[in-house]
Amino acid sequence: MPVYPFEIPVVAAGQSVPVLLTRASAGFPSPAGDDLEDEIDPIAWVVRHPTSTFWWRVEGDCLWDVGIRDGDIIAVDRAGKRRIGRAVLAVVEGAVTAKILRKRDGKYFLAPANSREAFPEIELTEDSEIWGVIAGVVRRYDLA
Repeated sequence: MPVYPFEIPVVAAGQSVPVLLTRASAGFPSPAGDDLEDEIDPIAWVVRHPTSTFWWRVEGDCLWDVGIRDGDIIAVDRAGKRRIGRAVLAVVEGAVTAKILRKRDGKYFLAPANSREAFPEIELTEDSEIWGVIAGVVRRYDLA
């Protein structure tokens, strides 16, 4: 079992945990710091408007380039600002989809963000509805 220079907390849902001031290197390893920031509740950190936020599981990889993968859980904020270029969850012709909001020639589209695969853009119509903006993503790593 590895030995850590600090105690690793076990976190239950809704609990906050201490955060190290130093950042974890994803390249060349750096020594771990002993200084702690304020505690953080990971869910509260993602959710800005708790009463208007819901969670949705993603199916597919059309948002790969913005870091949202198949199986991820997204926080969808109905109170978030719907701006061009933001990732949104929308309903088009009865189907729910997560894409990037775009505008071209006075028309609004839902566009993919995946340079590895070709996904079509979807033009928004009067019957389309944007449920909210994607405020954050939760991903579970299963490395076994």
